[in-house]
Amino acid sequence: MDFNTLVERVVHDTTQVSLWLFAPELVLCVTIVLLLFVRLFNADRFIPTYWMALLGALVSFMFSLTQFYQLRTEVLDSSTFFTGLLVFDQFTAFFRLFLSLFLTFVVALTVLSGIPDEEDGPDFYALLLGSTIGMMLMTSANHLLMLFLAVEMTSVPSYAMVGFLKGRKLSSEAALKYVVYGAGAAGVMLYGLSLIGGLLGTANLPEMADRINMIVSGEAGMSDATVRTLMLAALMVLVGVAFKLSIVPFHFWCPDAFEGASAEVAGFLSVASKGAAFALLVRFCLALIGDPSGASLSNMYVSLGIGIGVIAAVTATFGNLAAYAQTNIKRLLAYSTIAHAGYMLMAVGALLVILNAPADSGINVHTEAIRCIEGLLYYLFVYMFMNLGAFAVVALIRNEIFSEEISDYAGLSQQAPALCICMAIFMFSLTGLPPLGGFFAKLVIFASLFKAGTVHWSMWAILAIGGLNTVFSLFYYIRVLKAMFIAPATEQSKRVAVPTIASAYIITVSVPVVLLGIAIQGLSQTAQDVANVILP
Repeated sequence: MDFNTLVERVVHDTTQVSLWLFAPELVLCVTIVLLLFVRLFNADRFIPTYWMALLGALVSFMFSLTQFYQLRTEVLDSSTFFTGLLVFDQFTAFFRLFLSLFLTFVVALTVLSGIPDEEDGPDFYALLLGSTIGMMLMTSANHLLMLFLAVEMTSVPSYAMVGFLKGRKLSSEAALKYVVYGAGAAGVMLYGLSLIGGLLGTANLPEMADRINMIVSGEAGMSDATVRTLMLAALMVLVGVAFKLSIVPFHFWCPDAFEGASAEVAGFLSVASKGAAFALLVRFCLALIGDPSGASLSNMYVSLGIGIGVIAAVTATFGNLAAYAQTNIKRLLAYSTIAHAGYMLMAVGALLVILNAPADSGINVHTEAIRCIEGLLYYLFVYMFMNLGAFAVVALIRNEIFSEEISDYAGLSQQAPALCICMAIFMFSLTGLPPLGGFFAKLVIFASLFKAGTVHWSMWAILAIGGLNTVFSLFYYIRVLKAMFIAPATEQSKRVAVPTIASAYIITVSVPVVLLGIAIQGLSQTAQDVANVILP
């Protein structure tokens, strides 16, 4: 193929195919450019930047919704674009919809809370939208190079947003810690990606499993140097993903970053980065396994799944136990975020174990694997509302009492009953109590762990630990509600007068948490259909 033909092919692929499939990200790119022009010409005095950011998020959401509907109705087919670097399927469209909807809610929250101010608005929203673009690329990465670029495009704006509260020592310190940990994790991840690319001779995710089966002969185990190198490389890649998920032992940045950042930024990082990282983790794991029936490393992959399950159990346990000692609500929610990452990671561990189950295991591998991904998707969607809602309550109360200490929440139920009742809904859903959305989400994941236990008994032990952690978590969530509803207000307590529109926002976010625990069929069926597309 000569140079002119190559250029024509790239131009045709870009203009005729890729631009429409890239529309949600493209809208956010255009919005960022407009925000930068507003900053350049000091036009923010005439054009409120939050309206531009909110409009861009809404248009991106509409494109994502349209594409998801077209895929569901088979108007569009799954395909790759930008010469195979990205993949477009229902899994991609689902997470784009998830991220753009969440972005819309976050921008709306910043409008209500007043962070950022008018002067810093263009910079803040450019960073927020830029990080979201990186997350969308993470969900559609089809190439190791795009995988790394997407992770870094997500991370770099996040560092700046954590330190965006200028003049606060705590915020600057948190941003510095976040950068140092992020740089280390990125270096390890990049080395792992280079090992995989060099070992397999390809950086294309769909080709990885076939190349592994070509170079690994028979029932090779850890005694084979190629297998050892491959497993080492895979673990290095997982280090980078674990950093984004704040999985133990790569969680140290999370409490400090959440405490130093504004509640709005902490809420964004707690949900969006986890959703994108889990999408990337599922794609990478499935690319590593390929067709399980022909895999020559099934035992190794089962061991990897068990290892992920053990790390998930340790993460959930550590997050819940560490939350007990916290007096700052953002640090408490940070450790809660770590614990919930552990719960969701259990679904990935169960997925790997089930997909590599022996033929005589007596389970329907495909059906049970779909349940694993269904549980993960359902959990993420519910988690978006309950965690955003909790951080939104923190942000709005902060504006009234100028404190984020749990002890200063005493007597709030008498002054802001709507916010406190919604906070109770969020706390109980985070615990996993029926009939709220968090209960059904955990139930599906625990059911997957139970079924994976028929392949290896260790998954039953992980299930038991997950159940115990659910009980443990109730105590520190109730501590927040005790301060709000039972503890009497003191003479030093500041008067709270939350605007009606802010209360309406919190109530709007709380409604899906209740509905997704009762009317489960719609989202559950959608999650099943998406899982059915992504699985081999």
